[in-house]
Amino acid sequence: MSPFNSDMYALCKRVNPKILDFLLTLVKSVQRTVDRKKLNAKRCPLNADILNCRVQLTSQKRDDSVADAFSIEFAGSIHAAGDGDCASVQILISDITEGIDKAKPVRSLFTVHSSSMNNEQSTTNFGAWPVFCYRADLGRLPNRVTTLSDWTTVARLNLDRLLFPHKGKRNLQFNISVLSGQSGQELADAECLFVYENPAWGYVDLQENVHRTRSLAVALAFAVSAADNKMYQAEIQVIKQWAIANLLQNSELKTQNSKLDAALDNAVSFFRKGNQLDIYKVCKEIVEIAPLSERYDILELCMRVARAKGTVAAEELTIAQDIATWLEVDMDRFRTMMEKILPVNIHQVKDAKVVLGLACDMGEEKTRQQLNSQYRKWNSRVTNADPEIQAQADQMLKLIAEARSQYVG
Repeated sequence: MSPFNSDMYALCKRVNPKILDFLLTLVKSVQRTVDRKKLNAKRCPLNADILNCRVQLTSQKRDDSVADAFSIEFAGSIHAAGDGDCASVQILISDITEGIDKAKPVRSLFTVHSSSMNNEQSTTNFGAWPVFCYRADLGRLPNRVTTLSDWTTVARLNLDRLLFPHKGKRNLQFNISVLSGQSGQELADAECLFVYENPAWGYVDLQENVHRTRSLAVALAFAVSAADNKMYQAEIQVIKQWAIANLLQNSELKTQNSKLDAALDNAVSFFRKGNQLDIYKVCKEIVEIAPLSERYDILELCMRVARAKGTVAAEELTIAQDIATWLEVDMDRFRTMMEKILPVNIHQVKDAKVVLGLACDMGEEKTRQQLNSQYRKWNSRVTNADPEIQAQADQMLKLIAEARSQYVG
């Protein structure tokens, strides 16, 4: 019989429509709770003769913060060799989203109960993270057959200590073992599934992101080389050497050297034909997948390409500044890098706006402040013991003076 029949519906409608809406919402809420409990019961059937496990998403206090965690619970029976046998629990987690045959381990960001931690290093960049394995003592089992009639929490695993293979919705398999403290023999085991929405990049994603970022870095470097409508062999050589060092990192990948050479030659042909790269789009993709440190590495590559021929064109300086802006790096740090890699004495055209960090939207007062800051920095270097730094300081002071007359009035 329906919990909300037609007679009650008619009565509520005559009395007050708002009551009807409230009761409908209440009934639906109760029904959802009942359905959820039925689903959980179906997912975690309890058999008192064996060990059963289940996982729930919870949170726990840690220091002054609250961390999300997996609560691992089990119930049922543990069969020991005898009375008073000591036992421990071991928990492993696998990601089986793509199938059991393609299962990947969940890894640990920190050493957690590391007595059973697998520290074997894999050949991948992120294999340095050990496979996650939680282990904790359960104490002495009271009987040869110990039966837990209610669900008992045996572990809470902080999620910020786990590194999953991929971002997004993941099907996780938890394997729980109860081990004998004397022999290490498995006394009972259980497994259960849990669906988790992982908000962070996984370790496989991170590997793919690194390779993608470095491939995009090569594309940006070629764009810098082609900015002045010329691609010098010295520039191409810098890019190829960087690509070999950063895209072929182990012996397995080095067998693909010929493929990489062919891809780089195709890129050279692409730009020499006058084709252009959507630099803004490339930079935005890099920002989404790469940490700040790698973005600075990309900038350094681009600037080393620009100086490879001994002089740097105005177009190369402009595109380097655009890349720095779109990669969302600190512009003061960018200019410091530029001063070191692309000193003003190798500029074919000395662009005060790029070199001194002047923006088109700066008012006269902000422009004056920026020029004063640059003046103080370079004026302190005119007496430097290094003659090259002295020469660079002299040229920068001259450029600052010209900028004052042009932009400050």
